[in-house]
Amino acid sequence: MKKWLFIFISLFVLLAIAGGFWLMKKEDATSPPTPPTPEQPVVEKALPTTPFTGELMDLTPTGRPVMAVVNNHPDARPQTGLAKADIVFEMVAEFNITRFVALYQSEYPNKVGPIRSARDYFVELAMAYDAFFVAHGYSPDAREMLESGIIDHVNGMQYDGTLFQRSTDRVAPHNSYITMENITKAMNNAQTSTEYTGQSPYYFYDSTENDKLKEQALSIRVEYGTNKLFYSDFLYDSESQLYSRSVNGIVMTDKETLETIKVSNVLVFEAHHETIDSKGRQSIDLSSGGEALLFQAGGVREVKWNSVNGMLVPFLDGEVVKLMPGKTWIHIVPTDPGIEQSVSYTP
Repeated sequence: MKKWLFIFISLFVLLAIAGGFWLMKKEDATSPPTPPTPEQPVVEKALPTTPFTGELMDLTPTGRPVMAVVNNHPDARPQTGLAKADIVFEMVAEFNITRFVALYQSEYPNKVGPIRSARDYFVELAMAYDAFFVAHGYSPDAREMLESGIIDHVNGMQYDGTLFQRSTDRVAPHNSYITMENITKAMNNAQTSTEYTGQSPYYFYDSTENDKLKEQALSIRVEYGTNKLFYSDFLYDSESQLYSRSVNGIVMTDKETLETIKVSNVLVFEAHHETIDSKGRQSIDLSSGGEALLFQAGGVREVKWNSVNGMLVPFLDGEVVKLMPGKTWIHIVPTDPGIEQSVSYTP
């Protein structure tokens, strides 16, 4: 009897297991199939670009901009360090003598100079671009601004022979130089930030875009008055897509490296100038905007310029005009005689 009871229980257990498997298969057959998990698209992270040149960088450049006033007197040529500048602003310092304000951020020169004295509108630019300002000397208005502490700076008037060094192959005031090492020391001495915290107002074409302007301009001349020593010429090379710069017919090169000065964009902004003293010093309106010409990719375009938080930016139909990636040269010319008289170009 026990034997039959054991066999009966064993058969019952086997039937229960078989029934469970049958129900599971039936449920699987009637349930909708689980859709496969879609593959997630691979999103390529865009490489960062430098704020003032629009060029690709492996790492986001965070160094603070440095703005240096560079001498453009014939006795100061050739200059040192201009080939490394992201943007060079060329403006009248006195009468029709121009001076450069070189902005460095994507790369810094080993040495820059000859360094020359500040003007109030140079200081205004450095403030707008969140730059550490480097000059040797100052106009009365610029001195008042600098001594008020409105901008982080170092001046050769206080550090001549220490942070600033005089070369022996030129005479003062055309022989003052400063190294990037000493600029960094000056920033540390001032206990100021060495990081860039500003916002660039410039936009650039990416590698897939191309701006072919209808009107060609392969050769450009910018004049300040009738002094040929300050005539600037730019010649476009279609292979490199860069403009080389000459002054008074002499190709502009770096004194130390012999590197030719080449830029991707040439801008000419027209601004109101006013002579304010017997030394020919100027007051230049860098806030009201005005007429402008943009030269890039071998062509020319009539645009406007506006001040964006003090920074000088090209506009067209109310929108920022894109620049070609690379370095930029910005001329500020007086409204009298104006762009039409100051600028000429040929295809």
